[in-house]
Amino acid sequence: MAKRWISVPSRTKEILETYDLRAKKGFGQNFLVDPVIVQRCADEAHCEGLVIEIGPGIGSLTEQLAERAQKVIAYEVDEDLIPVLQDTLKDYDNVEVILQDFLEADLKTLVPEWQKQYGMVTVCANLPYYITTPVLFKIFEEAPQIPYITVMVQKEVGERFAAEPGSSQYSALSVEGQYLYKVRKLFTVPGRSFNPSPNVDSVIIRFAARGVSHEDIDTEEFFALVRACFKQRRKTVYNNLREYTGNAAEAEEILNRAGIPASLRAQQLTVEQMIRIYEAVR
Repeated sequence: MAKRWISVPSRTKEILETYDLRAKKGFGQNFLVDPVIVQRCADEAHCEGLVIEIGPGIGSLTEQLAERAQKVIAYEVDEDLIPVLQDTLKDYDNVEVILQDFLEADLKTLVPEWQKQYGMVTVCANLPYYITTPVLFKIFEEAPQIPYITVMVQKEVGERFAAEPGSSQYSALSVEGQYLYKVRKLFTVPGRSFNPSPNVDSVIIRFAARGVSHEDIDTEEFFALVRACFKQRRKTVYNNLREYTGNAAEAEEILNRAGIPASLRAQQLTVEQMIRIYEAVR
């Protein structure tokens, strides 16, 4: 008899009715009910070692990750979902569900330990919209050694991460993500693939580590500079940099050293040009 995947709409409905569950808006819950999308997401995730999942819900994606990975660590903040996951994932002894806010996890300690045990650590998740950016930047800053991050996010946010210089969607998010990773938009996920259906579509994007060492760059300082340069998008990079430094002459000198025309806006600058500005500031 063929296995009934959790993401099959009738199976999801059955689970929700059994446990009298309703999606909680406060946790940004939307349950995936499209097995093709879920399986494709897992296939794209490079999850042969240990996979970190954030917000497993009732286990639709977790199940597919468990089919492919040595180990799945799933962080869930809703305690009401723990007994549900213990039931839906009972056939998988390689899944560990942790009742904790992922934003409080000690990645700096855990990821190196997991790498020693499982070889490769990756991330794959259907991220709640309201914590997408905090989750990604936690990984960027605390675990830059993770080679692949494959996440489902709100379409608008995904397109901003993947945007190219000069486009209207290019932003500080674009620079910060592309500084560490090659960002690729894989495919769109329509709102009807969820229960309940959100009013917006999602996209699955993959961050693949560039493998470039930036030992002479403090990531936190660099990101602060990037955000300052994008602070007021209609202003030139010179005007934003002048506000950041508090000194017009210094801002002009920094741009001269970096070889950046003062008339440009931040959204016209490549990641490499932003790095040159950072180096000139230093």
